[in-house]
Amino acid sequence: MTREYLKKADLTPKSDASETHKTVQGILDDIEAGGDAKALEYAAKFDRYEGNVLLTEEEIEAACAQVPEKLKADIRFAHDNVRRFAELQKSTMQNVETEISPGFITGQKVIPVDAAGCYVPGGRYSHIASAIMTVTTAKVAGCKHIAACSPPRPGVGVAPAIVYAAHICGADQIMAMGGVQGVAAMTFGLFGLPKANILVGPGNQFVAEAKRILFGRVGIDMIAGPTDSLILADGTADAHIVATDLVSQAEHGYNSPVWLVTDDRTLAEEVMQLVPGYIDDLPEVNRENATAAWRDYAEVILCADREDMAACSDEYAPEHLTVQAADLDWWLQRLTCYGSLFLGEETTVSYGDKAAGTNHVLPTSRAASYTGGLSVHKYMKIVTWQRATREGSKPVAEATARIARLEGMEGHARAADVRLAKYFPDETFDLTANG
Repeated sequence: MTREYLKKADLTPKSDASETHKTVQGILDDIEAGGDAKALEYAAKFDRYEGNVLLTEEEIEAACAQVPEKLKADIRFAHDNVRRFAELQKSTMQNVETEISPGFITGQKVIPVDAAGCYVPGGRYSHIASAIMTVTTAKVAGCKHIAACSPPRPGVGVAPAIVYAAHICGADQIMAMGGVQGVAAMTFGLFGLPKANILVGPGNQFVAEAKRILFGRVGIDMIAGPTDSLILADGTADAHIVATDLVSQAEHGYNSPVWLVTDDRTLAEEVMQLVPGYIDDLPEVNRENATAAWRDYAEVILCADREDMAACSDEYAPEHLTVQAADLDWWLQRLTCYGSLFLGEETTVSYGDKAAGTNHVLPTSRAASYTGGLSVHKYMKIVTWQRATREGSKPVAEATARIARLEGMEGHARAADVRLAKYFPDETFDLTANG
């Protein structure tokens, strides 16, 4: 049995990349040349906001006071989970050293970057969880300065819940500026901010393009496209749960793909029948997004067996991968390409997106085939060092001289030669390339 597409996507999630690039490059060039004043011009144009760019302590306190206590408790719960998971991740990175040969010691050090810039979306939806995910991990990593940047709303400013989340998670400064201008301000060190060493966090296609253009002069978590989700489900799955989970992810945006991969035709057909009704029951904006995503980007794929299902999933390399099938341990061992994995009906992508502890800033557009998502590790530099006794350097110097000469790099060879001559003046060494 070959794979059968019971529903095939008409479109692929990509924007007009060339036009977006041109627009973003122009804004970045303007702001780099014009500094604070030019960034404020773009903020007035796109954010339609003219309040303080950097929130004062009083403004932060006032915003936090607007957040209901129940929501504060939920934010603290999510923050604690993300913090503890990040601390676990950090514990896997250690300073180490080894005597690689007698008298020659090599090692690694793990050093956090100084300044992190965290972008928190605040347009269509207020991404409280993105503030938790990005700021908390930077704090656990040990970054000396953390800036959180979020688009303000006209006459309102940054959503109070985002301010509260960024504040309790450890942001040193909170900036009311969105889009490319916000990314530029953190990168170029405007408004008195230190220049960011790394930019993290999700955003629209303009934010993503700004990060792509700036990558190299500043680190980034990843280049992200529209969010995507895949569900692997067999005949044991509950069609109601599967359909609900698909719709929950389709609401992200009009071009957010959701995929169902199954070996059970009856399940597939039932899910396809349920989804439209579940979408119709959403609030207006969510309904419009989910309708377009399901119509244009969703796929339902019927496979021969679970091995073919797993192979299909690995080819798609989804950002979010859910398994609602028997023998979860088998799937955990077999699957290799995903941003984050959700095993069993008892968990869901929404948990990871909001409060479970694993990070929701994840690779999209099949990037999970080569990278994982945001973690403490993204903020850390693994650097190496070496030192040696004179006797310990002898065999390394000999090998270095001969390899360098074989490569035609005489200067490298002589850097080894002079040490052998100084440390062992009474010895003769064959340092030719051929012998």
